[in-house]
Amino acid sequence: MPASGADTRGTVNRSTLRQQLADALRDEVLAGRLQPGREFTVKHIAESYEVSATPVREALFDLAAQGLLASDQHKGFRVREYSVAEFRGMVEARSLVVSGVHQRLAIAASDLAPDRLAVLRRRAEEAARAARAGDLDVLIGYDLRFWQELATMVGNPHIAEFLHQLRVRCWVFSVLRLREELDLQAADCLWSGHEEVVAALARCDEETVYELLAAHDRTALGWADRLEVRAGRTERAGT
Repeated sequence: MPASGADTRGTVNRSTLRQQLADALRDEVLAGRLQPGREFTVKHIAESYEVSATPVREALFDLAAQGLLASDQHKGFRVREYSVAEFRGMVEARSLVVSGVHQRLAIAASDLAPDRLAVLRRRAEEAARAARAGDLDVLIGYDLRFWQELATMVGNPHIAEFLHQLRVRCWVFSVLRLREELDLQAADCLWSGHEEVVAALARCDEETVYELLAAHDRTALGWADRLEVRAGRTERAGT
């Protein structure tokens, strides 16, 4: 893991450093460099980033509270391992929330400032382009920012934060499994409808917005079905 620059540490307060560490570690998990099940300690992370233990401990507890890490009093921390059933549950939870707020999205879009719509559109274009190219590293970053921006349009920070955390956890589950796909460009497990969502929002087309978001969840659930079938075949082959 990269060490943080020693010349900047003295210029940031502990709260800022805590957030920087949490962001950096989250990126490590989402990139698959900190893999599910891997264990590490506060001391290990502090030495890797050349910082004191206190902000590291705080950052790790923050990520544990978000569901990315599991903590063990004696062993330290490890990256959470999500099962297919847990992934399915997260997608279903997301779907239920979205089904209740899609009308508010369409209403919010009618009052959306042109510059904010332009930002959302740029993120959608980059996310969709990365999905079609099978570029996971680029896709994850733009996809998270796209959905986070979209969720803020609901006008309820609690809903926005809940949806964002679900999104991050879904990517934690997905990233290593997706990297095992032989050809992500041809895979049907990646959804690339970001641009269509923005276009529908710009038209204040509530029905199409809802159908596109529902299609996104159907894609995720369909992938979960295939993972379960694949796992069953592997298990039978090993017996």
